[in-house]
Amino acid sequence: MKSRIEPVRWTPPPVPPARQARHLTVEVVAVPGDGPEDTLIDEDGSVLTGLLDGRVLRVSADGLTITTLADTGGRPLGLEWLADGKVLICDANRGLLTMDRDGRVTTLLGEIAGQPMRFCNNADVTDDGTIYFTNSSTRFGVHEWMADLLEHSSTGSVYRLRPDGELTQLATGRPFPNGVALSGDQRTLFFAETAGYGLFKLDLTTDDAVPELVAPIPGLPDNISRGSDGLIWVAIGSPRNAVLDTLLPKAPVLRKVVWNLPEALKPKAADIIEIQAYDDAGALVHDLRGTHPRFHMPTGVRERDGKVWLSSLGTSTIAHFPTPTK
Repeated sequence: MKSRIEPVRWTPPPVPPARQARHLTVEVVAVPGDGPEDTLIDEDGSVLTGLLDGRVLRVSADGLTITTLADTGGRPLGLEWLADGKVLICDANRGLLTMDRDGRVTTLLGEIAGQPMRFCNNADVTDDGTIYFTNSSTRFGVHEWMADLLEHSSTGSVYRLRPDGELTQLATGRPFPNGVALSGDQRTLFFAETAGYGLFKLDLTTDDAVPELVAPIPGLPDNISRGSDGLIWVAIGSPRNAVLDTLLPKAPVLRKVVWNLPEALKPKAADIIEIQAYDDAGALVHDLRGTHPRFHMPTGVRERDGKVWLSSLGTSTIAHFPTPTK
């Protein structure tokens, strides 16, 4: 049964000035399932990704061999390495999980304040094993992500989980916090707000730090990650939607009408690929845009050793391109 939404008025920030994005050409690799949402690169160059049906796959560096590593029984989203070689999985339905080299899946954190996590989304991990992660919404799950964008009730939070199990809420009341990435010195946490169209940062060296805008994003940012090139890579799932921007500050009932429209009539992600990369000061280093008939709606991006891998909630392919040299 479709959830009801209770829209909140919000005035979007101005659309950023027109950009001169560099043309992006990608190659794609088909995977045996839908919605490879994130990517994680292993030492041999192979790529891990999680599917809509709960499976976690390994795709060889050349894309020719694909194996199933595990099934979380939920919906795996963000993936990160832990120091002991296990994989940290942000499972939207089950919370923070770990997967060992034998494919055994264990729950690390499934509840917050006695309530199951509704939308565990993305994470990053410090050298000492501290985990920073997002719970994007307490109102809607991953299959109703558009409901959260339309409602804009800002129920998402950013958390820290220490190795001893101490859990701290670092920021709350955020509009769909999504990807997270640590600064090079691990003293700052960057995070993307999908419904806020921005890249933000938190100072981890002080208590009660307030999120600061680092850069406006010309669309809906999704997962972010720090590359081997030292940059913060941002997957932009879709450009800003003019219809949504028009509706957000208007009478809430209008968004209720949109939510109840047939799926074919609701706003859709554009069939393009947009990727950006920033340095720790917030300067835009790479601004890339392209198209491919079998890949769009990038939700995950990972740069390592001269190659960038992309994943998508809306396709059955992953994509890659060489790390730009300029």
